[in-house]
Amino acid sequence: MADLEVVIVTVEREFWSGTASMVVAKTTEGEIGIQRGHEPLLGQLDATGTVSVYTDEGKSVASVRGGFISVTASKVQVLGEGADWAENIDKAAAERILADSGSSELQRDTARSRILAVEKAGA
Repeated sequence: MADLEVVIVTVEREFWSGTASMVVAKTTEGEIGIQRGHEPLLGQLDATGTVSVYTDEGKSVASVRGGFISVTASKVQVLGEGADWAENIDKAAAERILADSGSSELQRDTARSRILAVEKAGA
């Protein structure tokens, strides 16, 4: 049953909102799984992070770069620098950025996050 309110916001827009049975996020301390009734917490998202949202329709994986996650017993708020759904990511383009010695650290972190999201989604 999807009974956890989830909001994913980037600096540009509300990326996604809805209900989910579970959220898994990559933080600077490791991956954390959240379901309804979770203890409140505030965590820092990893610069190369992902967020997986489990709904009645299945699992959706997003590349969410940097930012924070806020958890209450019934709500998860993800505040990220940027986000992309795995199915919209060009993995080959991200791999080219990693291979390019002229890429900035931010570009490499974004590419790593995107590649990880695609791999977690099984695409």
